[in-house]
Formats: sequence, structure tokens, C-alpha cells
Amino acid sequence: MEPVAALELRSVDLHSARNNKGHHTQEMGVERLILRRGQLFSLQLSFNRPFQAHRDHITFVAETGPEPSELLGTRATFFLTQAQHGDVWSVSDFSADSTSLHVSLFTPASAAIGHYTLSTEIAQGQGHRVTYPLGTFILLFNPWSTEDDVYLPSETLLQEYIMKDYGFVYKGHESLVTSWPWNYGQFEKDIIDICFEILNKSLYFFRNPAKDCSQRSDVVYVCRVVSAMINSNDDSGVLQGNWSEDYSRGTSPLEWNGSVAILRQWSTQGGKPVKYGQCWVFASVMCTVMRCLGVPTRVVSNFRSAHNMDGNLTIDTYYDRNAAMRPTQKRDKVWNFHVWNECWMTRKDLPPGYNGWQVLDPTPQQASSGLFCCGPASVKAIREGDVHLAYDTPFVFAEVNADEVIWLFEDGEAQEILAHDTSSIGKEISTKMVGSDQRQDITYSYKYPEGSPEERSVFMKASRRMLGQGRAPSPLLDLLGSGAFRARPARLQLHLARAPVWGQDVFLTLHVRRLQDGAHPWGPLRLEIRFCAQALMHGGSTREPLWKQTVSLDLDFGKEIHWPLLLPYTSYGNKLTDEKLVRVSGLAKVEETGSSMLVLKDFSLELPHLAIEVSMTAEVGKALRVRISLTNTLTVALSNCTMVLEGSGLIHGQIAEDLGTLMSGDTVHMRVDLYPSKAGPRQLQVLISSSEVKEIKGYKDIFVAAAGAS
Repeated sequence: MEPVAALELRSVDLHSARNNKGHHTQEMGVERLILRRGQLFSLQLSFNRPFQAHRDHITFVAETGPEPSELLGTRATFFLTQAQHGDVWSVSDFSADSTSLHVSLFTPASAAIGHYTLSTEIAQGQGHRVTYPLGTFILLFNPWSTEDDVYLPSETLLQEYIMKDYGFVYKGHESLVTSWPWNYGQFEKDIIDICFEILNKSLYFFRNPAKDCSQRSDVVYVCRVVSAMINSNDDSGVLQGNWSEDYSRGTSPLEWNGSVAILRQWSTQGGKPVKYGQCWVFASVMCTVMRCLGVPTRVVSNFRSAHNMDGNLTIDTYYDRNAAMRPTQKRDKVWNFHVWNECWMTRKDLPPGYNGWQVLDPTPQQASSGLFCCGPASVKAIREGDVHLAYDTPFVFAEVNADEVIWLFEDGEAQEILAHDTSSIGKEISTKMVGSDQRQDITYSYKYPEGSPEERSVFMKASRRMLGQGRAPSPLLDLLGSGAFRARPARLQLHLARAPVWGQDVFLTLHVRRLQDGAHPWGPLRLEIRFCAQALMHGGSTREPLWKQTVSLDLDFGKEIHWPLLLPYTSYGNKLTDEKLVRVSGLAKVEETGSSMLVLKDFSLELPHLAIEVSMTAEVGKALRVRISLTNTLTVALSNCTMVLEGSGLIHGQIAEDLGTLMSGDTVHMRVDLYPSKAGPRQLQVLISSSEVKEIKGYKDIFVAAAGAS
């Protein structure tokens, strides 16, 4: 009987296209194997002779990280013919066909994500083994697997929060929320590699690479690492923040269309932070990274967001006698809006009941465990005031629940409380609606209705925990329930007479109505009202006054006065920030009592609108003619105009074009041919910037048919 030749591997087929489709990663390409953990994948091994189960002993080895270790869970050894049960690396099934072996492998839902090498060891008799490399693969989180901590039991939600590569960021202010299209582009070529490059440049990796790679099995850990790495306050993070309004050394945060250009620039520059980002840029880039890694993620905007650094749940702001908001050395602020992320996961590190959406905030605001990151904080814990639960829950609770106390500041100190508002913080908390371009208000998921018994009860519960039992109570707690600051002799309101447009005069109306009060229940009042307009910064502070006016009114009981106010374009034209936000404030002094009342109105000035037309059916590989037009409806020219187009699956990278100067009343028409590379729903984002206006944005949803479909 002739001796049987030793089994030798001749070739391997990783079935990348088939496996990637089954693992929902085909959008990232089919040239290499990209898998999701907790799911089978198949491969084919071809040998020099038929496989003989009783004679041939085959072992598989999967490794990740710089120092693979079975103890750390970054190296796994498993056998072809040895049955394994449970959440472990194993061979699920195999079959022989001539000289080929078809094998189904299983990766545990608790495996670390990362780049893996797969090899096989074949016993050749007398203890001799030969190792053959089979190839490499990338392993991601798997929200389709019931065993994974990121499991999301809804295909509709998975299509939105994993597979959708575009969306909207909500900006502006609570009375006029505006949507900004954003290209997440998580499936663009090389983005997945950049995402792991981000993990590999974290301080955790540099301190202990082997341990860091091992901990990548834990979604909570990975989220915290990414949250720290999107900003660059501690490390070679992706973005450098800038709230100074001087962006001459980089790109204005308003001029980004999407995440892809930012991530590629960071990687190309060897991990040098990209200039510049603000909250919506940080959050949108983090959304790209987390969706790419397999964690269901969405972008959330909180309007009138408290930045409460001292943890007392009170934000103090100050106005002078001329109604101007005063600068303060305190770091506490009320931001017009703030943008963060929510990631979906099971929180095994918390008591039961806190799974689901978790807040993660990559904007550098305060250190958490020594690094500038925030979260994950359970949205359920925030709603219930369970601020003792990890991570950073007190800070996020304050962002949506802090009370605002407004003071009259005079002679170097706070003289009088002008307002104590328990419901002005945390308004219109917004995210993109599933399967729609509409906005969804999710304020209810963060807190009970303002003023309800449940809301005040939760606030008091969180206050006691945050202030501590041994400390003196906050003055704010004494104010709660007090009517001392609600009894006013008149009600003042500011209204816009018509939609405010940048480049034109702004018309407002002051509504004043006499109310009954204890001091002067029936008599007339004389009011001196000083008005002031200031450019409102995104971070809640203001610039020097740009317009002032004083009005004196005599007000009888029951009487109502409508007083017109005019804010000329010449007063604000060159004094606003790029976001064109204005705060008009009025301070009314009651002559009879000397007391004061404050009235505020924030608004953003409307900009010209883009028109985008697509006149034909889009198909992969075929030219798609897009027509873009912009009419300058302003009274001033727009100089140094540039246009940037972006859209995953429609454009490789970006298309940029100089448009020159657009005079008042003129229209510019542009025609662009696109060659879509991916089928399915896509979005084209268009940004036109000028020296005068940085953010004229528009978008067009485009459905791309597969090649040959027409």
C-alpha cells in the first residue's frame, strides 16, 4: 500500500463577494473580506489531494493586534473536526468535494473588532506541522446579531442608522430650526481603514497596544476611545476645534459638506488634526466612524444647550442697564444649539433598564477619566435623573435640564434677578426621522414635559445627587416654586414683523400689555425701555452692541401697545458671525418702582436658496446631468463665490468650482455631469460659499438604478 502524500494547501478562496453581501458590508467593496462578528462565513480550501477526515488534522488560527494572545482574546485556535458550542471561534460545518474543502467558520459576538489574519496548521505526521496563511479579514460589530451588544431588532432602523450614508444636522435656534445636509460616506473606499487608524492613534493604544486591542470587544470602550479621538485636545485626534471666528489657517466649520474629506485629510497628513471643527462637525464625523464600525448611530441637536461646568444645574447670565449681554469669566454658557451623537447598545456595566440609546459627545468640553470625551450616558438615565450612572451623566443632564437665572449687573455686581426660567434649556431636541428627510423631535426621550410634576421631581432628585447631601443647598433650590420673579406689572414680547433676510432691514414689533400686580394694581405705569442688538455667537456669548434704541411708554391697566422697531442692514451688515445670528434685548425700567424687566428675541437671518434639478433617471455608470442655480436675492454682491459638490456613490471625493462675483439680483447657472458608481438612494450635497456668506447649502435626493436597469 503506497503511503498517502502529506496534505498540502494549494489555494484558498475567501468568497469575499458572497460573504460581504451576507454580512451587510458589500457597500464597502467586495475585493477583500469584511465580516460582522457573531455570524458564519464560508471559505474554500484546495489541496494537492482529497481531504481524509480520519487522517488529516487541520487547525485554524485567527489573530488580531500587535501581540496576539489567547489570554487577552486576540488569538483563537480551533479545530476542523472538533465540535464547539457557545459563543466561541469554531468550525460550524465542512464538506469535502474532490480536492476541495468547503468550510463554514463562526466568529463569536464577543470578539474584538479589528484587522485579523487567518491561517491554518496542517499536521504532517510525527508532530510536524505546516502553517499556511489563508488571508486577512476585518471584523466589525454586528447589529443584526441577537448576541451582539449593539443588536438592533429592526431592519428599518438598521437601514437608517447603519446603512444610510447621508443625513441632516439641525442648526439655528429653537424658533427656527434649519436642516443641513451631510455626507457621512462611511462606505467610501479607505474610510474603514481610517477608522481603525483612528483607534490605533489613541492614547490607550500607545500606552498598551495589546490591552487596547483586546478591549475592542467592548462597544462602551470603543465609543469612549472614538469620542476622545475625534477631537484633538489630548492626542493626534481628527479635528481641531475653533470658536474664535478666525479660520484663516484652515477651513471654516461651516464650509464642510461631509466627513469623507475630513477623514482623508487627517489620514493623508499622518494624523495631524484637521482645521477646523465645531460641535456639528465633531458629531457628524463620529457618526461616520461609528456606523462604519457597525454601531447604530445618529446625530442629535439640542437647542439652548447648557454648558454647566460647576455642576450646580444653574446657568447665570448678566445684562447691563443698556440691555447688553455682558461677557463673563464663568465657563457656564447657554449655547444656541449643541450637537452630539446617540449610539445604540446594551449597557452590561449598568443596572438593568438602561440599554438602548446612549449619548456620546466628541466635542471637547470637559475631561472624563482624564481625557476630553463624553459618554456613553444612558438617555433613560438622563430622563429619570439617575445622574450617578456612568458615564458623564450629570454633564449631559445639565445640558438639557439646567435652569437659567438672568441678572441685572450694575456697579460691578449682580443687583437684581431679571428672570428665573426653569424651562428655557433643552428645547427642540432633534434628529433625522427614520426613512424621511423630516426632522423628529425627541425631547420627550430626554425629559418629562416641562413644568410637569415628574419633570420637577426628577430635577430635584438629580440636584440632590449632584450637589451632595453634605453640602449647603444651592440658592436655586430655594428659588424653585417661588413666584417672586413671576409677578410683573407688564408683559413684554418681541416679534418679527416679517421673515428676516440677510442684506435687508429687519422689522420687529414690541408687544406690551399692562398686568395687575400687588404694587400698582390699577394705576398707570411709565416704562423706559432700552434696546440693544448684538451678534450672537454659537457658544452663547455675544459681540459688542451693534444697534441701540430707547423708547418711553405710558401704560394703563389692560392696555396693550404695539411698538415698531427697525434694525437697519447698515447697522449689522459687517458685524455678524458667519452664522448670521442676532439677539435683540430690551430692558424696561418701571419708573414708579425702579424694578426692571427683560425681553429677548433671537433670530437667524435667511440666506438665498439653491435650486438643484435632475432631469433624467440616474443609472450606475451613465452620465447624469445636474443643473444648479442661485439667485442673489440680497441687496449686496456676493464676492469670491465657490461651489463644492459631494455625495457618496455619486461623486468620487468632491467637485469644486470658482464662480467669481454674483451681483445683487443676478442668477448663476451651473451644469455638472455626474457618473454614479453605486445603486440605491443617494444624496447630492451642494455648498456655495462667498466672502459675505459662508453657508448657502442645498441637497437633492437621487435614486440610482443598477447598471443596465433602464
